[in-house]
Amino acid sequence: MNPLPLDHNESRKRMAQLYNEVSKELFGYGTTLLRVTVEDGLITLQARHRRSPRSAALEGENLALKQEVDFRLSMVYKRKFREKLENEMQLNIEAILRDYDAPTQWAFTNVILVKEPNA
Repeated sequence: MNPLPLDHNESRKRMAQLYNEVSKELFGYGTTLLRVTVEDGLITLQARHRRSPRSAALEGENLALKQEVDFRLSMVYKRKFREKLENEMQLNIEAILRDYDAPTQWAFTNVILVKEPNA
């Protein structure tokens, strides 16, 4: 049961906290910029991540491997973030879509909620 509407400031703050918790779990630190918007069953998170020294080192040695690691980490990120949103905010999620641009460190994450009948 979620007592506050998703577009309420406190709900958006909690989603940002959960997003940063996942970032800290995977990378050791949170984002440098994070914005959460909610509109008609779609939650969008715009995030600027910090550049990992390990990632930079790997990019210089093996770009293909670095890109594969980025892809796999993005998959893990989505799974962990989904679990947190479902367990802690009781959201009914249809899909999470995430795009990450390594050169600029920007990530956009869209959370598509299941449309309830007659909603």
